[in-house]
Order: sequence, then C-alpha cells, then structure tokens
Amino acid sequence: MFKKVFKYAGVLALAVTLTACGSGKSEGDKKAEDGLKTVDKLSVGFVPSRDPEEIVAATDPLKDLMKEELKKEGYDVKNIDITVGTNFEAVGESLSAGTLDIGFIPGSTYVLYDDGAEVILTATRAGLSNDSDNPKDWNDNKPTAPTDKQASTYRALMIAGPSEKGQALAKKVNAGEKLTWDELNGASWSVMSSSSPAGYVYPSLWLKENYSKNLSELKNIVQSDSYGSAFARLASGQVDVVLTYADARRDFEDAWTKEYNREKGIWDETNVIGVTPAIYNDTISVSKNSKVVDEDLKKALQKAFINIGKTEEGKKVISIYSHEGYKEATSADYDNERKAQKLIQEETK
Repeated sequence: MFKKVFKYAGVLALAVTLTACGSGKSEGDKKAEDGLKTVDKLSVGFVPSRDPEEIVAATDPLKDLMKEELKKEGYDVKNIDITVGTNFEAVGESLSAGTLDIGFIPGSTYVLYDDGAEVILTATRAGLSNDSDNPKDWNDNKPTAPTDKQASTYRALMIAGPSEKGQALAKKVNAGEKLTWDELNGASWSVMSSSSPAGYVYPSLWLKENYSKNLSELKNIVQSDSYGSAFARLASGQVDVVLTYADARRDFEDAWTKEYNREKGIWDETNVIGVTPAIYNDTISVSKNSKVVDEDLKKALQKAFINIGKTEEGKKVISIYSHEGYKEATSADYDNERKAQKLIQEETK
C-alpha cells in the first residue's frame, strides 16, 4: 500500500494509545469500587510537527483533562504517558498494528491507513463567511470574514491577481461563464510543493474533475516556497493565479499594500476563479485492531474530547495543533481525501 503522507502548512496531528485492563474483551473487566472500568495506562503519542520537548510540555495538562472527562464516561484512567512519535507514518503503522489504540492524525494519514484505522472525530476551527462551491459567490461577497460558527472543513482557492490575464479570467468568472482549459493553460500559476493539500493536491483534483487534466499539465507553473512569496508574485504580476487555502487573503491584506506596494487593496485586485471540494480537518481515529477499544470506549472518547474542546484549559492544549474543538465524523467525510490520494499515486507511478 502506498504510504506517502502529506506535510501540512499549519496542519498538525496527535496520537493516543490506550493500554487497558478492562474493556469487556478477553482480558476481562477490572472494575473500580465505584463501578468504573479501570484503565491502568493510557499512552499518548504526538507527531513531531514541532520540537518534541515543546509538544510534551504544552500537552502535559491533557493528562488530567482526559482522566477527568473519561471518568465522567465510566472509565478510571490510572496513568497517562505522553510521548512524541518519530513521524506520521509511524503513527499510522501503529494504528494499523493495534499497538496504538487512538490517534489524532490528519485526514491524509487516516485514509492511507484506513485498513486498520477508524475515524471517530474531526477537529474544528473557526468558519468563514464564504463556503460556496461557486467562485462568483466568493467575489460577490468580499471580503471573506471569520464567523463564530465552527467548521470541520476548509476549501482550497484559485485566486487570480491584478495582471492582465488574471483580470481577464476573473471577468469571465464574474460574468457567470465557465473558463476553458486553454484559458487556464495560458495563465501563469503559483503552486506549492506537490504534497500541499491546498497549494497543489486539491486544486489538481479540481482540474481532474472539471477538465480531465492534472495540475502538472499546466505549461506555466512556478513553485513558491511559502504563501507569502506566492502572494508577492501575484501582486507583482509575475504570476496570474495562486493556489492557496481559504481565505489566505485575510492573512496578506496588510502586506498587499505595505510590503508588496500595491495601491489598491487585495480585495479590490484579486478574485476567486476556482473552489475545490471541502477538505476535512484532522481526525481522531481509533485502531480497528486494538485489544481495548470497543464501541463503548469509542463513544466515551468522542464525548470526552468534545468536552475537552469546550473548556478554556482544553482549548489552550489543543491550540498547539490549531484545533478549536471536535465533532463526530464518519469514514465518508474523507472520500475526497481518498480521491486526492489516488491522484497522487497515479502521478507518482
């Protein structure tokens, strides 16, 4: 099985493992005097998306939070050990093998290892005022603003800039007309690395579904090392279109005029010309081969982490991975990620 895992900019993951004496399985139940099922050891592992020591220090309060919330759901956790894994693959492999019982992993990792992992929760973040499949809707409702509503998905956008070709593409989109492949192929595009979901993979999926083409087939591609350099190129006219997360213009609104020296604002000079399918956020997944995770424990974990995400202390802990909360998830939520993974596999053959 192809085991390539995306490296997310800003997108981050955890892994959690349960070693329990008491799950209603062959090992038998170990009951506390108050009727709680006793979990002797709960091992929590994090992907090394930051310095391991920083992760361990920042997440130390998670030990007591998990003990407290799981006790409300009928589980008495005696010990919790927090460690940092070597990489994303190691967490996925451990979930498949059953040596990890629960993993906080990105969607890309989940679908690569879904033969041995089952998603139970999706991370949520602050939503945006725009979330339409139609690029014209984004342009008619500028600027994009944050909302109080939590969202479990985000979009990737194709944003045209102030260049002559960029403006021509935007004019056609705003007139309600569909762009042709030749028009897209005639523009210069800023892309991120081939492992970037918003800066490459999902826009390539969009091209595949709408034009039966891959992103790599565009004749004028410039790879940027950051979204900042991508928007700088867009402002200067070096490229006509940038691929980015929704809505990155909020993060570069000040730089557009102050650093990139544009006289007009970014919302005046840029327009969305394409919107990808929804990209689901990071997951909390459980191992299908775990010796301790049964249906009751899955439900307890769902409630526990949802509740942790609602507390101030909990929000502080999960913010290290830009999570703001959690909601229940299903395997079907990540079907677009499966399509993206298949596309990557085809391009790397």
